[in-house]
Amino acid sequence: MAAVTPPSEADQVLISVSPQAGRRSSKHVSDRLVDLLRARRLVPEVSSDLQHVAQRANRLHGEGRLKAVVGIGGDGTAAELVNRTEPGVPITLLAAGTANLISRHFRLSGGPEQVAATIADGKTIRLDAGRASGRLFLVMASCGLDAEVVRRVHERRHNNPAGGHIRYWSYGKPILDSLRTYRYPEMRIEWEGPPEGSFSPSPLRARWAFAFNIPRYGWGLPLAPAADATDGLIDVCTFRRGSLWHGLRYLAAAQLGCHRRLNDCVCCRARRLRITADEQVPYQLDGDPGGMLPVEIEVLPGRLSLIVPAESASPEGGGKR
Repeated sequence: MAAVTPPSEADQVLISVSPQAGRRSSKHVSDRLVDLLRARRLVPEVSSDLQHVAQRANRLHGEGRLKAVVGIGGDGTAAELVNRTEPGVPITLLAAGTANLISRHFRLSGGPEQVAATIADGKTIRLDAGRASGRLFLVMASCGLDAEVVRRVHERRHNNPAGGHIRYWSYGKPILDSLRTYRYPEMRIEWEGPPEGSFSPSPLRARWAFAFNIPRYGWGLPLAPAADATDGLIDVCTFRRGSLWHGLRYLAAAQLGCHRRLNDCVCCRARRLRITADEQVPYQLDGDPGGMLPVEIEVLPGRLSLIVPAESASPEGGGKR
């Protein structure tokens, strides 16, 4: 990963606070971060308005005055910031979400002291992003049962007038409801490259499909352990059969690291994907609902500029420097 040096006069830090991210309020964390940044002669600004943060970030970046944009939240907060800001805007995270897959993978902290040090003394690396039907994602996309669970979780959150944070137990009822009703429709997955060229002549047929930019999923299930956000490719993992029994079989095999040996598991690496189905099948991006198939996915090399701790020689999981 190539490091990017920001202009020396850059001193503005924009802090984006997601009111609904994670398991608790982030206000006291942002207040502490503001104090620490001021002590380092940086100029922080806090806002819960993502559109305002994005507009300010794009302007300050264009003027060479932006030191960092800090997302206080989880993977959804990071994805929102990247979707709303221009390429090259330096972003880092203060982990306050439920899963925090990006923060865990790149060793980003949930403590304001460590984040302030990262902003002041860290390095900026360039990473790939995925784009699914126009929307950017950073970790992974998936289609099928898990996307149906994500859809139900967010539907319940939207329908709850009180709103509130998503907690681990927020997934309990949606998981049970999905297991009872999901029909496991068949999907067709076409992919391109490498090398570059046309889509594959014969599409894969599967009832579970996952596309990874970094090798993180859920609690650490190693479906694509070699996924690398610097190689310009998406790592795809598919399973052919659909039922709860087969899902448990795939889960066990993946946990043991032997799922690729199954004759109904097919994996590939792609620059572009096209996933279609004859029935309604949901897809999700970084833990947020994406919509219903069809979806086209492509890689945008170097789209994300992420500030990481200076001592992090490489991301956890074997990424390249």
